[in-house]
Amino acid sequence: MDDRHRPKYHFTAAENICYPFDPQGCVYWKGRYHLFYACQLDDVGLWGHASSADLLHWQDHPIPLGIAPEDPEEQVYAGGSLINKEGVPTMIYHGVNSGTCIATSTDDELVHWEKHPANPVIPLPNEGDPGYGVYHVWDTCGWVDGDMHYSISGNKPHTPPETDGDVAFLFKSRDLVHWEYVHPFYASDRRWTGADEDCSCPDFFPLGDKHVLMFISHNKGTQYYIGRYEGEKFYPERHGRLNWPGGPSFAQESLLDAKGRRIFWAWLCESRTREAQFSSGWSGVMSLPRVISLADDGTLRIDPVEELPALRQNHRQRRDLALADGAEQGLEEVAGDCLELVLDIEPPGAGVCGIKVRCSPDGQEQTAIIFDAANETLTIDTTRSSLSPDIFQPWPIPQGAFHPELMEGGKVDDVRVQEAPLALAPGERLALRIFLDCSVLEVFANGRQCICQRIYPTRSDSLGVALFSRGGEAVVRQLDAWDLTATFSR
Repeated sequence: MDDRHRPKYHFTAAENICYPFDPQGCVYWKGRYHLFYACQLDDVGLWGHASSADLLHWQDHPIPLGIAPEDPEEQVYAGGSLINKEGVPTMIYHGVNSGTCIATSTDDELVHWEKHPANPVIPLPNEGDPGYGVYHVWDTCGWVDGDMHYSISGNKPHTPPETDGDVAFLFKSRDLVHWEYVHPFYASDRRWTGADEDCSCPDFFPLGDKHVLMFISHNKGTQYYIGRYEGEKFYPERHGRLNWPGGPSFAQESLLDAKGRRIFWAWLCESRTREAQFSSGWSGVMSLPRVISLADDGTLRIDPVEELPALRQNHRQRRDLALADGAEQGLEEVAGDCLELVLDIEPPGAGVCGIKVRCSPDGQEQTAIIFDAANETLTIDTTRSSLSPDIFQPWPIPQGAFHPELMEGGKVDDVRVQEAPLALAPGERLALRIFLDCSVLEVFANGRQCICQRIYPTRSDSLGVALFSRGGEAVVRQLDAWDLTATFSR
């Protein structure tokens, strides 16, 4: 089924309806990038699988792990992949109502996987077990250090042991079968996260001279800690978020490739009702692959992968566009719904400036990307993005649902303005790199901020692009625009 909101160069699932659509178990193996992801088959949670040689064009593969009657787990949930100390690709995942499970592959294309007969290798602790009330067995990831395999489990909300906020629990094993509980891997001290947050979908890895723990809380979305890993414990020193109220970014997962790049994806949740998604015939969108690194000041740098310019065509450029206070300037030659935009802007001293995309000629529909110099924020405003009543920007992100009426308990707000922090140094210009792909909008700013949104304009003529400034003069020193070649034809 053809749906004009389906992205053309972002990865989308081959399956009809995917929820959740978390990236899982991403790994680079034998020259290919392997993206595993959560999906459903006959209402059973499993992993889907696709691979790519260039991060742009993807080949779909069969479901790698099914559920047989003899399996201890009922579904396959969040986990990761590692190359074990014998050099064998290994999945480590949460088996629903079972515990931590493993599977291995000796197939160069990672199509065929074999579950270990000892699964669950870390069983769920039941009442009366030594681990009950001591640790959680929940979403997991793993790594190798010397001759030891390590795994952490995040904490599942509202189950024993009751914890005040996010925490993870460390296990270790020499053979991937016999695991020893070590101790809490870290526990938040409430400097950065709330008591109502959990640690799910963990992903732990070295980065430069530090280590990074990426995770989600179900009510706040994607975030990370940067810190020290010493004596089998992690000590967070910095914290950051990759999602803010109203944003769709969720459940990140990373890999290390042959170039030494740490690349990650996030699920960009749908903002349409479940009914609208079923009628469209598809759901499930990954963010663009992003490279993370440590900046000189120890903060996290986020950039789109260097392969993306291969999709560029039909280059347009404008230079030295002065925008007076209150001005808005349309760019007729830049219009479209599948674009990359790169901007170098001198913002007004205490005002706001930015760019609007997917604008109808009369302005009835538009999505604004706004930089506020005084408040040091970068915003995506979707209050006029769509005329459809089926569009809803949920916050907190509903668990197990596409739409707030399906959420069990609690209230979900409709947050149409997503605001993230962005401070410029004195004399620093605003550097934006914007990717527009039908219903997906990703904005990278100055290498240190990335926000995204799902938008669904209803009008076929909502294709315009316009620059604006308020509160002073802004100067667009350079704007480059390209149409981007489609990589998916599903």
